[in-house]
Amino acid sequence: MTSVSSSFASSTPLPVARDFGPLHTAMRRWVDSEFLSGISVALVAPGQPVHVHCAGAANRESGVALREDHLFRVYSNTKLFTSCAVLLLLEEGRFELADPVERFLPALARMRVLRPGARTLAESEPARGPITIAQLLGHTAGLSYGLFDPGTLLYRAYQERRILSSETTLAQMVEHDLPALPLAFEPGSAWEYSVATDVLARLVEVRSGMPFDHFLRERIIEPLALRDTGFVVPARERERLATMYIGADVKDPAKAGLRNAEQLLPRDSHLLPVPRVSGGGGLVSSLPDTARLLQHLLPGRDALLRPETLALMTQNQLPPGQWLRFPATGEQPGRVHGLAGGVVLAPGAQDHAEAAGELYWGGLAGTQWWISPRHNFAGAFMTQRWWGFDHPLLAELKREAYAAMLGTGSAAPH
Repeated sequence: MTSVSSSFASSTPLPVARDFGPLHTAMRRWVDSEFLSGISVALVAPGQPVHVHCAGAANRESGVALREDHLFRVYSNTKLFTSCAVLLLLEEGRFELADPVERFLPALARMRVLRPGARTLAESEPARGPITIAQLLGHTAGLSYGLFDPGTLLYRAYQERRILSSETTLAQMVEHDLPALPLAFEPGSAWEYSVATDVLARLVEVRSGMPFDHFLRERIIEPLALRDTGFVVPARERERLATMYIGADVKDPAKAGLRNAEQLLPRDSHLLPVPRVSGGGGLVSSLPDTARLLQHLLPGRDALLRPETLALMTQNQLPPGQWLRFPATGEQPGRVHGLAGGVVLAPGAQDHAEAAGELYWGGLAGTQWWISPRHNFAGAFMTQRWWGFDHPLLAELKREAYAAMLGTGSAAPH
């Protein structure tokens, strides 16, 4: 493993006196404005919880108040668990980041790449280089998602091939489905959010010799005493699952109003086992479990990963001069991708001024986590608003969380 200096080395002490009132007020305002049914927050420092607060309802129709122990479909927050699983195997010497993944997943050898302007999948050419494990972690492998770019050639192909189907296993996806499709670009040349993390889940299976969900349970969930995290909600716990909602107008996220969105989810979503244990988006978890994982990703005696591995997590994996970019929102200047999520290289207007170096990511239904190496604390928001991962309300709440933790008063965009 490459030797690097820890990005936590220059962290500044957190103030003892903190005012969480503005954060609570902002959370309540978003609930009262009917943008959210409910939202909870946990803020942690090494070895200690700092603050937990819940606002609103877990179910608007029944009036059940949101509690700390409610369960959430965390979707892409699952990727943090998967990245940690990969990094645990990296620490054991099971592979190197620069290794071509085809060494362990031979079906991904000899991949092809779509030619610029291609109108059919046949208009492709052999990739000039292999996909590496680092590229999968950083989403620069050339894979797509078939989710965020409707109308494109690969979107249609991923849909037709049912790449995201929960009815196929990780092995089927990696060994049969993905090799039949070309890459969007040459590996390592660009960034696109993708099924790369599900490929990594399959890599974990192959290199550990156990099913992905078993590995998570044995190496992360049980050692960290995460009591509410898994791919299926047991029948006895289903009443704790927060209800999913969707905005009144998906195309206009600024429009207030909520609708119950349970009918939009696959039948028995996360309630019954399915063949695909998705490393990219399959877990259900709780606020305490998410906070506990984040605590163990801060440096200290009980850290899940070595200090040098924690530092590696925040290293930029994008080609020079490139930023994160989603089709619906465009380029995000100042934001890149590390080995476990996005990284704020330069805080933007939506960020707190002290967010430089932050490692973060969110899920499709609005759950979001972040780690601040600069200030040595972490936080998580939990809610259930479909297509809520990029809603501006989360940026505001995170600014208020930073302001409270750093003792700077109520925050405003800088």
